[in-house]
Amino acid sequence: MNMNKYKKYKDSGIEWIGDIPKHWEVKKLSYCFDIIGSGTTPKSNNSEYYNNGSYNWLQTGDLNNNKILKTSKKITDKALEDYSTLRFYPKGGLVIAMYGATIGKTGLLKIETTTNQACCVLAEPKEIISEFVFYWFNSAKKHIISMSYGGGQPNINQEMIRFLKLQLPPKLEQNAIANYLDRKTAEIDELISQKEKLLDFYEEEKKGIINQAVTKGINPDVKLKDSDIDWLGEIPEHWEEKKLRYLITILSGYSPEQCKPTRIGEIEYIKVNEIDKNCLYIKPSSFYTKKEYKTIDENSLLFPKRGAAIALNKVGIVDRPVAFDTNLMGVKLNQERINVKYIAYLIKNFSLISIADTSTIPQINNKHINPFIIPLPPLNEQSKIVSHIEKEISLIDAKVAKTQRLIELQKEYKTALISEVVTGKIKIIEEDI
Repeated sequence: MNMNKYKKYKDSGIEWIGDIPKHWEVKKLSYCFDIIGSGTTPKSNNSEYYNNGSYNWLQTGDLNNNKILKTSKKITDKALEDYSTLRFYPKGGLVIAMYGATIGKTGLLKIETTTNQACCVLAEPKEIISEFVFYWFNSAKKHIISMSYGGGQPNINQEMIRFLKLQLPPKLEQNAIANYLDRKTAEIDELISQKEKLLDFYEEEKKGIINQAVTKGINPDVKLKDSDIDWLGEIPEHWEEKKLRYLITILSGYSPEQCKPTRIGEIEYIKVNEIDKNCLYIKPSSFYTKKEYKTIDENSLLFPKRGAAIALNKVGIVDRPVAFDTNLMGVKLNQERINVKYIAYLIKNFSLISIADTSTIPQINNKHINPFIIPLPPLNEQSKIVSHIEKEISLIDAKVAKTQRLIELQKEYKTALISEVVTGKIKIIEEDI
C-alpha cells in the first residue's frame, strides 16, 4: 500500500478543509441522504414503554465512533403507539450525537433501530458510501463542535448537519478509502487494546505489591503464624492483631446544607467524589464560612461510608485540618501505633464492601469499623513497608505513564490518518481503482 499526493488540487471553498483533489465534488449533506431525522424519549418512569421491550432504541451513550451492533435499551409496542415521532432507521444509517457531553460522537448502524431526540440519523445514501461519510464525520468532529451553541451543554441541530459541506471523491474511490481506513484503524485499535491490557496488568501488579507488603511484610524469610483474621491467613510471627477501636477515633461529617460556600474563613471542605482510588492525598476544592465546625486533623483518613463508592476501596489522607461531608467516614489515628500511609494501603487492599451492610444501600459505620481486626507490625517496620510500596509503585507508575503516552500517540495518529485520507491530503493507491 503506497500513499502520495494527488496530481492536481483545487480550493474546496471550505475554510477548515482547504484544497481537495481536483476531481472531487463538494456537496451539502442534505443532498447526500434521502432521510435525515431523529426520534424521541418515551417517559422513563413508565415501565410499559421499556419492560420486556423488543425494539431497539438508540441513545447517544450507545455511540462510540464505531459500528452499532446493539442498543443498551429497548422499547415496546406501547411506546411506538404513544409516540408517533419514533421511527425505524435502517441498517447502514449514519448517526451523530447532537447534544451535551457526547456531541460529535458517531456510529454506523448495523441494526435497524429507533432513536432518542439527541441522535441525528442520516439514512438511504444517494450515490455515496456511508462508511466514507462515517470517517469524514470523525475527521470533522472539532469543526462540528465549534458550531455548537448553548451555555453549559453544547448543542447542534439537524439543520446545521444538513448544511454541512462534504468533499466527495467518486463512489469507487470512496469505497477504497473506507476499506483502507477499516483496515488501518482496526490495526491501530488492536495496538491500543494491547497497551490497555498492559495497563490492567500494571494495576494488578501494584495490587499484588501492596497486598504482599501489608499482609506478609517485606522480609521473604520471616517466620509466619496463623492469624485469627479470616480474610488474611498467615502473618509474620512478631506482628500483632488489633481491633481498630483501640487505634482510632471515628468522626462524623457535615451536610453541605449546613455550610455556606465562601472563601471567607477558609475552612476547607471535602466531598465524597474528591476521593480518588489512585491517590493517597486529597485535594479539597471547596471552602466554607468559618463556624464552630469540628475538623479532622492532618494525617487522618477519609473514606466513603455509603453507596457504590465503598466497593472501590477509595481512601484518602488529609494533610491539613478539614471539614468533610456526611458520606465520608473520618478516622483519626493513634500515630504512636500506626503509620497513616500503612493503614491507608491496608484499607485499599481490603474489600470494605465485605463488612458493609448491604441490605439496602451499602454502608459502613462505627459498628463495622471499630471491631475490625488488622495485622499490626511494629511502627518502624510499618514505615519500611510504606517506603518499599512507594518505591515499587513509582517504578510501575513510570511504566504506566509511558504506556499511556503510547496510547495517546496511537490515538493521535489514527485521528490524523483519517483526516488526511478523507480530505484528500494523501492518496490511497489500490490496484482496483
